[in-house]
Amino acid sequence: MTDGGQERYRFSEAPIWELQRKYYEELGMQAWKNDQVPQYITSNPMIGTGYAEVIFGFLQDRAGMGQSAEPVYILELGAGAGRLAFHVLQKLTELIGYAGLELPPFIYVMSDLPWKNITGWQGHPGLIPFAEQGILDFARFDAVGDTELHLTQSGAVIKPGTLAQPLMVIANYFFDSIPQELLYVDEGKIYECEVSLGYPEQAAEMGPSEVLRELIPEYHYRRAEGYEEAAYPYRKVTAFYQEKLEDSHVLFPAAALGCLERLRALSGAGFLLLTADKGDHRLENWEFAEPPKLIHHGSISLTANYHALVCYFEQQGALSSFTEHHYKNLNVGCIFMLETPMRHAQTRLAYRRFIERFGPDDFFSLKQWIDQNYDTIGLQQILAFWRLGGYDAELFIQSAERISSLLENAGDEEILDLKLGIQRMWTGFYPMPQKYDLALDSGLLLFEMGLYEDSRYFLTHSLKESEDEPVITVLYCLAICSYELEDLEAALEYTREALVLEPDHREALDLLAALGGEQRE
Repeated sequence: MTDGGQERYRFSEAPIWELQRKYYEELGMQAWKNDQVPQYITSNPMIGTGYAEVIFGFLQDRAGMGQSAEPVYILELGAGAGRLAFHVLQKLTELIGYAGLELPPFIYVMSDLPWKNITGWQGHPGLIPFAEQGILDFARFDAVGDTELHLTQSGAVIKPGTLAQPLMVIANYFFDSIPQELLYVDEGKIYECEVSLGYPEQAAEMGPSEVLRELIPEYHYRRAEGYEEAAYPYRKVTAFYQEKLEDSHVLFPAAALGCLERLRALSGAGFLLLTADKGDHRLENWEFAEPPKLIHHGSISLTANYHALVCYFEQQGALSSFTEHHYKNLNVGCIFMLETPMRHAQTRLAYRRFIERFGPDDFFSLKQWIDQNYDTIGLQQILAFWRLGGYDAELFIQSAERISSLLENAGDEEILDLKLGIQRMWTGFYPMPQKYDLALDSGLLLFEMGLYEDSRYFLTHSLKESEDEPVITVLYCLAICSYELEDLEAALEYTREALVLEPDHREALDLLAALGGEQRE
């Protein structure tokens, strides 16, 4: 259909979705470089720990039901940069090792549409150890139509009815980025909102992201009796909207519902969905809703309709868990599409403890305030928040300058806690496409604290990984570290390398003299 020269599309079939797909397929993991596509809020160590606790609870519940022999598959949809999977696996293996319980084996499957992402995961140093242990696998999965999972590492094919255990599905920032229908409900009738798109003049020469940023959508309404017919698969949900809503635009997740139904078919025992998104599960958030705006961040996203997911699956006996308090930036929920959801007490308790009581959305709100106030908070407060955030590297990067300014008055215990934090941060660091020299900042701060052995470890790592020529500060600090550790040969070598870069470096010349080299004139 056309309108004034512009073609009209069903919202779920508009070219925006093909541009979206093209954007991710062209860039692969580079789409997350420098946060072009946001990832921190759904992929930091804090949310990874919460998810690991929920999975651990689920494994406990399955063991308690006598279901310990068969593996539990955990499928992450749209795994993107891979950071969430890394944090979940790291925390989950820690929990299992600490608890010493007999639990079912598990296999975490990272999936996405672009093959570039899968290739990137397969070669990522943070993920390789988990793949080698056999607890991590990868699959290309198209949420719009695929019915099977073809695992790249094991070669296994998971078909409908294959799994004995329920499938666990993780979907972060996923349902807001796949095709949705756009409905308008008024006076007990359902209309479909078609969209026409105004393109920028130079669209043919622009990349997908640039075109998406400049698109101007215009909506057109037509009666859509098909959503009101008994044969429509999600008729009970649309009937509910007909009865309850007036003058309301509703993003309807037909693709998401279809995806979950196809995943549900993989196991006769159902599925457990753990999901986080800009998504509304309360009906009042859809009342009198205006037409949606395309949120641009490299790609585009919309609000996920969690209400429709909950409504549909609860009608089939599912149990859902969302926070009683209102979310600000990230809504995290659980849908138990299981035969006996109430028997999964450890899973439900984990959600209550790590999401409901204080969860990823609360953490992010607190982080936003702290980001603006680092210059006013003390070392103990920085350490406490760093622990709460799972010793995340981003928190360290943002606070390193403030920490440095507070070292003069730091006590021995605070110094030791900083050392411990840096060690744990390094163990849990997941390198992203953008380059950041975390080893350098860690080494320099440890140098300031007089922890020369630890400083030398990190500065040496920075020197080896640096793609540019050595920085004289690093070489001089390494020389001092070596001197303090009585490794005089290394101290002399680093000092000479520093003086090659800057022959008049006063401190390096003094150190050379102290090491028995040439005296300053």
